[in-house]
Amino acid sequence: MKIGVNILNFGPGTDPGVLRNWARTVEGLGFDLLMVSDHIAVTPDVAERYPAPFYEPFTTLSWLAGLTTRVRLGTTVLIAPYRHPLLTARMAANLDQLSGGRLVLGVGVGWAREEFAALGIPFERRGRLTDEHLRGIRDAWANTADYGERRIPVWVGGNSDAGLRRAVRLGDAWHPLRGTLPWLREGAERLKAAAEEQRLPVPALAPRIALQVTDSPSTGADRPAGQGTIDQILDDLDQLRLLGAESVVLDPYGGDPDETRRPEKAWQTLAAVAAHLSLTHD
Repeated sequence: MKIGVNILNFGPGTDPGVLRNWARTVEGLGFDLLMVSDHIAVTPDVAERYPAPFYEPFTTLSWLAGLTTRVRLGTTVLIAPYRHPLLTARMAANLDQLSGGRLVLGVGVGWAREEFAALGIPFERRGRLTDEHLRGIRDAWANTADYGERRIPVWVGGNSDAGLRRAVRLGDAWHPLRGTLPWLREGAERLKAAAEEQRLPVPALAPRIALQVTDSPSTGADRPAGQGTIDQILDDLDQLRLLGAESVVLDPYGGDPDETRRPEKAWQTLAAVAAHLSLTHD
């Protein structure tokens, strides 16, 4: 099972130097994947959770590709309706080629109504637009003479049944965001059932979970996977491995934008997890 990290490409404490250090930390500790999130217009609903500055994912990952050599690069998640599918297809294929085949394209439908309005995109049609977008980029990539022959993995986000079914139809993996272990187990069963219903292969499971270390054990039925003591977090990862997850992305952001001013705390937590996992790469 591959272990990735969602780095913070937004917030008052984030600048090029911090992004560089995030990338070097994640790769240096031996993690397999470095992912960033996506917003274009930092409207009030976005700014409340992910304030400016917000670094656009393709631009950021292209720059980080030149600062790293091994770690895979990805989006968690690119909001599909915000771009024309041919633009996404071109940027993704170019980034994949320029990085030596390291891209993972995570996509989702989006949630910020004000941002959709600012971009002139109908919020109510975001699901259908995402389906059309995914079909469009796959049609474009079929032209291997132009876009290259490597198959870029597409992870489809979305915790709803619609997102799960979209992953079966159009994705290589289902990429649910956060959630408890019982919910993820139930989701894995729903994923299999949806694939059987549509007579399609079961996509891989690649969840993004919290990364929040506590001094004492975190208890309760609503405990998010990845929250608790180091031992609890390691056990969560073991349980996800047993569940069949091919990749797990750790998300150290707790929701307070001021955390972006103190990334060292997240780096220390990642170092502790990496040490216990004995992550090594040639």
